Amino acid sequence: MDTKTAKLIFQSVLIIGFIVSLNSCATTSKESTTKDTDKITYPSDVIPFMDKWKILLGDGTSTNQLVNYEDKEFFYVANDGTTDWVVYKTPNSGVTSRTSSNTRTELGQIKHWVPETGGKLTGTLKVAHVSTSGDARVAASYSVVVGQIHSDEGHENEPLKIFYKKFPGHTKGSVFWNYEINTEGDNSKRWDYSTAVWGDDMSVVGSSPSTYPAEPKEGIAIGEEFSYEVNVYQGIMYLTFTSEGHETVKFTKNLLKSDFSTYDKIPQQILTLYASIGRDGTERKNAYAGEIQYFKQGAYNQTNGKDPKDNMVWSTGSETYGGDIAKQYANGCYTEVWFKSATVGPGTAPTE
Repeated sequence: MDTKTAKLIFQSVLIIGFIVSLNSCATTSKESTTKDTDKITYPSDVIPFMDKWKILLGDGTSTNQLVNYEDKEFFYVANDGTTDWVVYKTPNSGVTSRTSSNTRTELGQIKHWVPETGGKLTGTLKVAHVSTSGDARVAASYSVVVGQIHSDEGHENEPLKIFYKKFPGHTKGSVFWNYEINTEGDNSKRWDYSTAVWGDDMSVVGSSPSTYPAEPKEGIAIGEEFSYEVNVYQGIMYLTFTSEGHETVKFTKNLLKSDFSTYDKIPQQILTLYASIGRDGTERKNAYAGEIQYFKQGAYNQTNGKDPKDNMVWSTGSETYGGDIAKQYANGCYTEVWFKSATVGPGTAPTE
């Protein structure tokens, strides 16, 4: 083989080797990019306490295996450009629990406790959407519960529900919390006493189905971040609410001794708001003492399709499109809540 031929063969080998090398790099880069793109961030990656909860989704799906779990319709992670958030989303009509007619995508604490033992729940969140349909005269319309204490025996009432509510057309909504009495005797006379945090309490309603009250000046806007701490310690519930640009607000409520054990102690708010449905019960003197409780957190939609004529406090008359979830999502008939952090654990002695 002459020198010229050998030189040509050597050059050909070099060219082939270079091409193979380029293809190899391109394949490696493509595989790496695909691998990074396909990586799923689960809610349990963002808020790592998911092993302590079970969940009920807006279509009735329930599971207690929440580590590395998501559902793209109801429970998943979204990023707002800087931060990962756990999204809880649920329609106005779906499938819910045996004790409620309202849909939810909501965590339920697996570990239960009594007020004397206590527990603590925290959350930092923003409400991305509340239903835009409903009857403005009904107190529950356009609202979502983002945290609860729920009883697991007796009447199974709720000593705490933390609400966000915003009327259509308003920029700002209200944050308030409700205490439901542990009714003495028959539970048909039960009611919730509502306390404003920022904005109005639950009793502020419209004068007609589509006439809204004034927008709260000190309210919280859709998409505005706020935090709550629920600390039950030795039977006392300590509540703390914080939000940048707003006054920090604190409350204390005794869960072992009732404030509403006689008729003369029923607040005027209750006598007015619940008059149309005849609820004016009194509470057992020891309130929730010794009764098993657990926390709940997420999006418990308070807007439903039930007829307001039957209940002007809780039946909101919202559009539900026959329960079609896709149509409800497309037409604003749903609620959506984003949490970026949360904790759950034992109650602690208050610092102040």
